Amino acid sequence: MEDTGWTDRTALLLGDANMEKLRAASVLVMGLGGVGAYAAEMLVRAGIGKICIVDGDEVSLTNLNRQLPALHSTLGQSKAGILKARFLDINPGLEIEAIGEYVKDQRMVEILESRPFDYVVDAIDTLSPKIYLLYHCVKRKMRVVSAMGSGGKADPLQLKICDISQTYNCALADALRKRLHKLNIYTGIQAVFSPEPVPAHAVRKTFGERNKKSMVGTVSYMPPLVGCLCASVVIRELCGERVVSDLPVPLSVRRKIAEEEKFPIAEIGDGARPLKSGAPDSGSD
Repeated sequence: MEDTGWTDRTALLLGDANMEKLRAASVLVMGLGGVGAYAAEMLVRAGIGKICIVDGDEVSLTNLNRQLPALHSTLGQSKAGILKARFLDINPGLEIEAIGEYVKDQRMVEILESRPFDYVVDAIDTLSPKIYLLYHCVKRKMRVVSAMGSGGKADPLQLKICDISQTYNCALADALRKRLHKLNIYTGIQAVFSPEPVPAHAVRKTFGERNKKSMVGTVSYMPPLVGCLCASVVIRELCGERVVSDLPVPLSVRRKIAEEEKFPIAEIGDGARPLKSGAPDSGSD
């Protein structure tokens, strides 16, 4: 469909050449909760031409405080279905596939291999499928940005973008790093995280809820901001910018990367975002 001028403001900032890159790009967004839905919408509004959105969940009452598709009128409806209709209302020319499934294992691999995605957004809030997705993205040399935990966080100024090796004081990021290290992955994954401590009163044990042992309190603006930062990484890197943090890479990780990749350790600087296994140079919701 011909662009009727709705992206003119974006083109004024990014330039016509970059708008063509965005229109030609294909992005996969896994998870459409408080983080993923906002990430996906920011991508669509920026002019991404092709998007695949994945989530098997339906809107529930507890989603109303923070999730984009959650309204009283949409309770019980598929998040993927709601967002597909919404995104097509923003850009009728968008090429979109909405997969209303809880995906894991081989099904996740099938989706990753279904087309040549230019970027993957990991907004999954459950540890095992999150690790599986990140592992297979790195294995396939796919650029990926991963959202860490936004639950229990209230200060937006503490949000950071960095390589996963540079994350700290975030329970979800800590768990991911430990599990990924066992898979021989130390770096090459962009992460959005906050080191803000989670207050004890914000965590409550749950029973009988799918894939969750505890519930963490959330405030309206934090998951959307994490999603917006994830989208910013995708958009800027698709336009050719290299998003790099100056946060330190732990010395133990630098040594391991040097050993694995045969780099002199001096070349793996604190903000260099070193790569693992040929990765491209590029929580709770």
